[in-house]
Amino acid sequence: MPDHPTPAPRLPLFFLGLAALLFSSCASPRPACALERIEVSPDRAGFVLRPSGQAFLPWGVNYGNKGRLLEDFWETEAGTVADDFRKIRSLGANVVRLHLQLGKFMDGPSEPNRGAFTRLKGLLREAEAGGLHLDLTGLACYRTSDVPAWYDALGEKERWAAQGVFFRTLAETCADSDAVFCYDLINEPLVPGGTNEAWYSGKPFGGYDFLQRISRSLAGRKRGELATLWIDTLTAAIREKDRRHLITVGMLPWVEGWGHLSGFVPREVAPHVDFLSVHLYPSSAKPGEVRKALAECAGQGRPVVIEETFPLSCTGEELAAFLRESRGTACGWIWHYDGSTPEDYAARKGPLGINEAIWSGALQQFRTLGPEFTAEAAAKAQR
Repeated sequence: MPDHPTPAPRLPLFFLGLAALLFSSCASPRPACALERIEVSPDRAGFVLRPSGQAFLPWGVNYGNKGRLLEDFWETEAGTVADDFRKIRSLGANVVRLHLQLGKFMDGPSEPNRGAFTRLKGLLREAEAGGLHLDLTGLACYRTSDVPAWYDALGEKERWAAQGVFFRTLAETCADSDAVFCYDLINEPLVPGGTNEAWYSGKPFGGYDFLQRISRSLAGRKRGELATLWIDTLTAAIREKDRRHLITVGMLPWVEGWGHLSGFVPREVAPHVDFLSVHLYPSSAKPGEVRKALAECAGQGRPVVIEETFPLSCTGEELAAFLRESRGTACGWIWHYDGSTPEDYAARKGPLGINEAIWSGALQQFRTLGPEFTAEAAAKAQR
């Protein structure tokens, strides 16, 4: 975890610059089987599949391919996403997190790009065929040079309205698909601390800026008040078209020395979402920090999903130890994937570079740990 106000790096994109058992309604990653809708369990401690009532434990990956954004290749490389979905399924995953770039899905403040949403329908079908559920994370502006000028010129009210159009259209597109796990409103949002702040953090990793402010000014409001007002506004847009699927927001964690720098505090956010999502990267240098951050999410009456994790600043053994310990609070874990499996790395000629070795080892660990973690969901289903 960082000890300064900078974003946690994103593995599929960051490493480019840095030089299994599936458990759902089937017992095996192969063959594909019909998906069921995911709901929060009656005790609010986890998730269940409907109509079967079987327990569901999210075990998945953030999606990337060779450090690229989805929209960079999904039109020109037919079959790439389908092939990746098959590989991800073979690793034992049941959830894939997709990061949708607003500038590719919106042509204007009230003008959805219908072609992009049609292509997304195709990805829903691929996920359904592959037995995967999708965590659909919206409003991404990771490559700020691609952000439309009209979007950043909008004031708060108009920007939120444009975001509402995006989510209303997304919900309309996805409402009938049981491949949807959830709508994540945005990746690691920030509440401004003052006035006239930039929309983005200005601290990119690997050329991408993963943080975005929901407003440029508090305008006399409390930070928590602004955060929950924004969540409620976009939730209302989604619920106009889709009342079935879950809603969350991908939060930065509590950090030593900075606390809840983002302004999104779990105890304040929890009543406004279906489950809490937090991003945690254990550090060998500060092993207690992620535990404190996770503890901030406990006891809020909502399931907790660690929506991003990876052995970025720790060993694989340290990550595994933390994840096993986290099962007392978390009930879902989402790692990273960037287009290659351990088998792909093993097939390459010559020794692997340090990044490739890290990727290969981490994905093998993901595959190995999967049955252990998903077996917990199976045990709950039998109680």
